[in-house]
Amino acid sequence: MGCRTARGAMQKSDMRDGRSHRPEHRPCRTGPMVIMMVALAGCSLPFAGRHQDVDVALSDTGPLHYVTDRAPDSETSAPMKVGAYGGERSQSMAYGVLTDREDAAPAVREVVRFPATPLEFTMRGGRPVTLPEDAAAYAAAARRFTERIAAALRESQRSEVLMTVHGVNTNFAEAMAATATVWRATDRAAVPVAFSWPARDAGLLSYFTDRESGEFAIYHLKETLRLLADIPQLERLHIVAHSRGTDVVTTALREMVIAARASGRDPPQVLKVENLILAAPDLDFDVVRQRLIAERFGPAIGRITVYMNEGDEVLALAQTLMKGIRFGRLSHEDLGEAEREIFKRIRNVDFISVGNVVGRNSHGYFRRNPAVLSDMAAILRFDAPPDDEDRYLTADGGNFWLLETPPRIQGPVRTASR
Repeated sequence: MGCRTARGAMQKSDMRDGRSHRPEHRPCRTGPMVIMMVALAGCSLPFAGRHQDVDVALSDTGPLHYVTDRAPDSETSAPMKVGAYGGERSQSMAYGVLTDREDAAPAVREVVRFPATPLEFTMRGGRPVTLPEDAAAYAAAARRFTERIAAALRESQRSEVLMTVHGVNTNFAEAMAATATVWRATDRAAVPVAFSWPARDAGLLSYFTDRESGEFAIYHLKETLRLLADIPQLERLHIVAHSRGTDVVTTALREMVIAARASGRDPPQVLKVENLILAAPDLDFDVVRQRLIAERFGPAIGRITVYMNEGDEVLALAQTLMKGIRFGRLSHEDLGEAEREIFKRIRNVDFISVGNVVGRNSHGYFRRNPAVLSDMAAILRFDAPPDDEDRYLTADGGNFWLLETPPRIQGPVRTASR
């Protein structure tokens, strides 16, 4: 059935030339759009074989810390199943720990529940001031959170935290599994903290609802980053963000960078972010140009590494729906001369092209591809630059590099289809 034009919808006959005109029709474009949305919702899975992979990834992990603003599906006073947090939004964020027990399935225990935000405030002298009782309750929750992370740093004899932030269509258990996988790849070189925002894991329009849920989570992520940076024992923070999670992370960090500069403080010292890894970033590169490059975002971070795959099928669909080159499918030729010169001068941003990854899971290679995991480990464990022998990279012009398959990894790296 076609889609009627405005003239056809009037359902009137034009008798001026003596003939009765049928309503005009034109092909309806909603069909292909629906197909693309269904494909995008399905393909945006962070990895294939979801439930089986979760069980494998969460076995023998040790404690995994998490912060989430997902609403819990059950009572939080006792140990919960890993899937206890759903896709609904919570106005208050929670901190907890996932533990893997030999005699039982992994379980999560919520340790701290922050007061709901926004906190109530009043105006004094033209400035907003949080009500004393609200400020005290929030400070108490923040203190309990930072004390637990500080204790974890002491117990592990580490001074670094590894944070992961997932993308759309990812449930809580999958977010924890991805954290466990990346953490193990780095030989547990830091205290792992997963920030899980309320992404849904099903639905025709989940991609679009998840985009707004990511925006909803930005304040809570900023608070998490602020509290982590205030821990004296923490010297370096490493962040690995995937897909739309890269928008949540870069937006939060950008706002914190602007605030730090406005207060006269040095952003690198305030944030303590040593490595920011953006894997398959689902960002419009024109937006990146204006909100990150123009705002001089890069110098506020120790090192930024962007993993890209021109064959990323999910980002290809997102690019069709949203328009604009997706950052995760960028190539050296997509940069203007001025941008190439900027990257050459700052020298702390590297673009890694991931080849030899095919299939519907070409978007989730950051935790499925052994070559990518090996390369991330070299960055996070040894601060290895792109030309280091432990990183199998070939120069591709400027700050662009091609990732080769290390000799110890046999054959092409092919991710499984769902």
